Amino acid sequence: MGSDPEKLIVKADKLTKLSLTRWSADWRNATVLYEQAGVGFRLAKNYEKAKVAFEKASKGQEMLSSQWDAAKHMESAAALAKELNNWGEVADFYRRASELYTECGRSQPASDALAKGARALEDAAPDEAIQLYTDACSILEEDGKEQMAFDLYRAATSIYIKLEKYSDAATFLLRLGLAADKCKATHSQFKAYLSAIVVYLYAHDFKEAEKCYNDCSQIDAFQSSDQGRCSSKLLSAYAEGDVEEIKRVSQSSTISNLDHMIIRLARKLPTGDVSAVKANAGNEQEEPLDEDDLT
Repeated sequence: MGSDPEKLIVKADKLTKLSLTRWSADWRNATVLYEQAGVGFRLAKNYEKAKVAFEKASKGQEMLSSQWDAAKHMESAAALAKELNNWGEVADFYRRASELYTECGRSQPASDALAKGARALEDAAPDEAIQLYTDACSILEEDGKEQMAFDLYRAATSIYIKLEKYSDAATFLLRLGLAADKCKATHSQFKAYLSAIVVYLYAHDFKEAEKCYNDCSQIDAFQSSDQGRCSSKLLSAYAEGDVEEIKRVSQSSTISNLDHMIIRLARKLPTGDVSAVKANAGNEQEEPLDEDDLT
């Protein structure tokens, strides 16, 4: 393929422009030329022109009703946009690739495209990355493929933690727990529950941690699991204001089996004044129980 990619683009553009002598666009031949030009520009490290060529090749494949190939070329354009640090286009192109895969009825590649975009944007545009991860999870959930989304839930949670959005991180961990429940992946489910409780405690939100534990304990098997017992010990230590016990439980093997991002948080517990937690817990015990209030 010794052809000059500049000339290939000019030739392809002519094939797609209508004129007095050309009444219909020749997308079949033009698309081949755009593809060749894209490869040529990429080899020459002319990423901007390669990106445009692959965009045009994607459009060509779409005109030829080949959504799969159109999606592939759109992913190539997205990868080149990443090389150029053009983060807006990275998100847009991976989203478009995902839509094209969805049109083919292919949920896994559609989700993968969004996840690639999310990974590319984690540092430069973390909020956009979270949105892409969230959408990637939704595509798999809608297709009953929750098992394939576990790493995506974790990736989104990790960004939330980096952004110090702990409530959002815990919510996403509970979403992972729900997905694991649907897959009958009990171990992953209970690890997600314990992880959410650790995140709430790290954010020094004892009330939410306790509420989360009570909600998860509706599942009998959680209470009798290693993760359930560990959660119970942690919350009891907080309620008693026992700093040494909190540190001991945080070093336990059950915590060590969680994801690294959660282990790092657990090892720093307690993060605030646990004597205040103990005082509040004591006050609440003195309040009469309202049997009608189940919240």
